[in-house]
Amino acid sequence: MTTQPFGSVLTAMITPFDESGAVDYQAAWDLCRYLVSTGSDGLVVCGTTGESPTLTAEEKLGMFRTAVEAVGDSAVVVAGTGTYNTAASVEMTRKAADLGCHAVMAVTPYYNKPPQEGLFQHFTAIADASDLPVLIYNIPGRTSRLIEVDTLARLSHHDRIVATKDAVEDVEFTRRTLAAVSETFAVYSGQDSFTLPLMEIGAVGIVSVASHLVGDQIQQMTAAAREKDYQAARVIHDRLMPVFEALFVEPNPMPLKGAMSQLWRPVGDPRLPLIPPSPGTVTALLEALEAAQTA
Repeated sequence: MTTQPFGSVLTAMITPFDESGAVDYQAAWDLCRYLVSTGSDGLVVCGTTGESPTLTAEEKLGMFRTAVEAVGDSAVVVAGTGTYNTAASVEMTRKAADLGCHAVMAVTPYYNKPPQEGLFQHFTAIADASDLPVLIYNIPGRTSRLIEVDTLARLSHHDRIVATKDAVEDVEFTRRTLAAVSETFAVYSGQDSFTLPLMEIGAVGIVSVASHLVGDQIQQMTAAAREKDYQAARVIHDRLMPVFEALFVEPNPMPLKGAMSQLWRPVGDPRLPLIPPSPGTVTALLEALEAAQTA
């Protein structure tokens, strides 16, 4: 395994809303502190789980500022600055740097399906926009465009492009990625259910949704995998798998927000076009959590 630029467990953080649907910055501040106290080495702010497509630029900047103020240097704040618009991504990256964020995450440009050379130039422009390290988010199931291994290999030689969040959900693709990229380039799982399989072949950790709910256990699992104690890691992985699955019965972050409002404090409904989860989904998730805690 290579170095861990952002630790082992990054939480892809939700964005709390109040009853009117506005961003609840106090709840966000409290959530940042809570997540760091329950196993998170870092926070990805305003990613997909944070409902970034429905946040305004000012709301994103407010979330970045809130996270930096909440955790200081006790955790890494990774600002989700990437969109399908390169110029807007560059501008947001510069503003995130000015606010004191520690790194940025740039998702594959979605909807417009750029060619691989366009992806290369897009991510390079973002990396050139500031001195912050860049985490590339490869999730073709949502973006309809795969960042291919050869493109990742080229990008991995940029001084500030240090890691990828791999949500391709293909272990063989990840294996080929690890063989092709530079030795200092890190791979993080982008899907909780793939964390252990990817760490067994060389990934360094997870950008997690489930760590809102079982962060300490995920931290224990990744620590065991880092020590190559895969048997111990597998016990935790298998115990948590029903939780991982229940979180995606409906589109993320719908189930998670429903559970957090019951188990932590109210975090508001998702913004349209997402909707609140069905009661049955939340019940199934809570039951999976209870089983994982008592197993």
